[in-house]
Amino acid sequence: MSLSRRASLHSTLIDDDVQLLTSEEIQSFLDELDHNNDGIIQYSEVESALDRVNDELTPTPKQHNINHPSKEEYARHAFLRELMGTTSNVNPSSISRNEFTDRIRQWKIPSMTQSRSNEEADLEYMSSIGWWRRIRSWWAVKGPEVMFLVMVSASIVGMMIWQSLKYSLDTRYRAAFGWGVVLAKTCAGGLYFTMFFLILSMSRHFSTFLRRWYYLSRFINPDLSQSFHIKISILAMTLSTLHAIGHLGGTFVYGSKSTRQDAVAAILSPELVPRPYHAYLASLPGITGLTALGLFYILAGLSIPQVRKWNYEVFQLGHLFMYPIIGLLMAHGTERLLQFPMLGYFLAFPTLLVLLERMIRLFLGLGAGGLAKIKILDSDTIQITIPIPASTIKTIGRMKWKYKPGQYIFLQVSKISRFEWHPFTVSSCINDQVKLHIKTDGNWTARLRRLIPEDQTEGEIRVGMNGPFGAPAQRFYDFTHTILVGSGIGVTPFAGILAGLQERNDRLHGRSEKEKQGPGNDTGEKTSARSSANTGNILGRTLSRTFSRARSRSRQESTISPYPSDYRRVDFHWMVRDKNHLGWFSNLLNSISQSQEYHQSPTQHQCVHPHLDIRLQTHVTAKRQSLTTHIYRWLLELHRTEEHPYSPLTGLMNGSAFGRPDFIKILDRHYEDMVEYQRTTTQIGDGNEFGSKSKLKDIVKVGVFFCGAPMIGEILADRCRALNNRGEEEGVGVRYHFMIEVFG
Repeated sequence: MSLSRRASLHSTLIDDDVQLLTSEEIQSFLDELDHNNDGIIQYSEVESALDRVNDELTPTPKQHNINHPSKEEYARHAFLRELMGTTSNVNPSSISRNEFTDRIRQWKIPSMTQSRSNEEADLEYMSSIGWWRRIRSWWAVKGPEVMFLVMVSASIVGMMIWQSLKYSLDTRYRAAFGWGVVLAKTCAGGLYFTMFFLILSMSRHFSTFLRRWYYLSRFINPDLSQSFHIKISILAMTLSTLHAIGHLGGTFVYGSKSTRQDAVAAILSPELVPRPYHAYLASLPGITGLTALGLFYILAGLSIPQVRKWNYEVFQLGHLFMYPIIGLLMAHGTERLLQFPMLGYFLAFPTLLVLLERMIRLFLGLGAGGLAKIKILDSDTIQITIPIPASTIKTIGRMKWKYKPGQYIFLQVSKISRFEWHPFTVSSCINDQVKLHIKTDGNWTARLRRLIPEDQTEGEIRVGMNGPFGAPAQRFYDFTHTILVGSGIGVTPFAGILAGLQERNDRLHGRSEKEKQGPGNDTGEKTSARSSANTGNILGRTLSRTFSRARSRSRQESTISPYPSDYRRVDFHWMVRDKNHLGWFSNLLNSISQSQEYHQSPTQHQCVHPHLDIRLQTHVTAKRQSLTTHIYRWLLELHRTEEHPYSPLTGLMNGSAFGRPDFIKILDRHYEDMVEYQRTTTQIGDGNEFGSKSKLKDIVKVGVFFCGAPMIGEILADRCRALNNRGEEEGVGVRYHFMIEVFG
């Protein structure tokens, strides 16, 4: 791959106005290489330093790190000589310090202070927009979540206040049972809604049903996150414990005193006195309450992260205690000693939902399951392809499979455990087959991988499948242009959306399965010269393409639009802390990159742009303290060949930038692209020449879907409003719609 092509790739990773390596940083880097301080940099010194950094960043090389040892060593050797400019026969093994300084400046590597500058710029931007805009941006990100939590808190506190007033103001209860009755019944009031939301948060079908309506699911979202379930469980345990303390240390003590038996008889019944302490413990409320609390503590102990990591099946089996706990709680108040048994009514609806779901899952687990194909993609990732059961197809009817990109299913493998189910995001669902990409970094997934014999890369297993659940990005298809922004492996549903779009585009516009065979594909077969050339070309194409090609061609053929009538653009920005979070998912993203390259070939269509324009950009945000590591990390990202066009660090064909992305500039550039697109398509439709001031009739709606850190979401929300205002002022029909996505 030529240096000019690498420079073109590099232009996709950094901005023109980014702060590059300073003179001090360059001199510090050269000081580390020029050990004897003779003003000459030896090639061997540079290569040795690169090897050290490569070993540091990739201590256990994956398939994408090394294609063929001897070829890789030769390619790296040629790559370094090209960067250093030591390819000539004159003194080929060294370069002067001054000359090497000029070469380093040509690399255009961002300064180590750039990431800190971007973080400071984000803080400065949020401080500069004014308090009202900051509140609106914060509310766009956190508002519905806060409203939901306020609703939950208000219902719990409201019931507690009602019960507290009822038993504290009525002197009969305090005369019979003392302070304990007020504490116990106040906590019992809080438990009504606490247990309701706790159990409801376990119902996958309920949350999936709510996701049919975007704004309703944002407000009433019991699967807001795993932390909600944990926090509401802690609250339930706290209230249950205080409720027990109120009875054991207060109500039972005072109610067993001889001086209070007349007051107890007035509350309970003359037949129930005298009532000693042990009689309270041996009663139905006493036995059921203490047993339920004990089981609750056991369940909590089996749910701690250490147990879950040690044995997930034990974690899941521990949750079976939930059912006897619910039964005991329903029976707890049936004697109606103090009031009508209300708790059972609060538990009935969510318990019915969860019980039906678990019964279905148990039935599926006891069955033989369906036959699925399992394939090793690399050392970290496996792929499972599951045919959709015919019974499911008949039940659902013409829709066959109510799949929406980004959904997830629960998977069970009988050879590992009939009772252990794990959730996985669906990568694609085409031709009645579900594909899952699974990272094998846990105990269960490691056992799943070991089901494939060591001398093979694929095989067949029987699996149980329960789902689909969730429906993130319900409004995704409301927009022909979208920006997806997320962080970590939690945004894999976004990749499922992209894979689904790309699969559909391949079927509609003629890319056969045979043409999909290329580097990074599922089969791993050797590609033809044409495929290698195509996959290599993707590196030379700028992801942040301008519309200069469209304008130049359109001036020559003003009646032909450079865009297909069904043109759709998707910008995907994925932020991860470390490059290791990218490698396991590289296969799926690379398949998208390959399809994009194929469809953007000039021989495939007359338009400048493809029908589906997916622009992938990954951002590795982890900071490096070593200047040498920082520089070589950027250089290794550019170390690609025509035969092996993947990043040695991430395994991705698309470029990965290092540092925090500047979404202010990213959205501003996107706006300019959309303005050009809107003007181009509208003016073509009117039959006007380009550059004329025709009225813009069609509104281009852009959906900005976000899942990640709140500050970035606030910046995106504010920029969407700012760009909408700018569009109105400029008379441009481009509107941005900010959407929060929560993958619970």
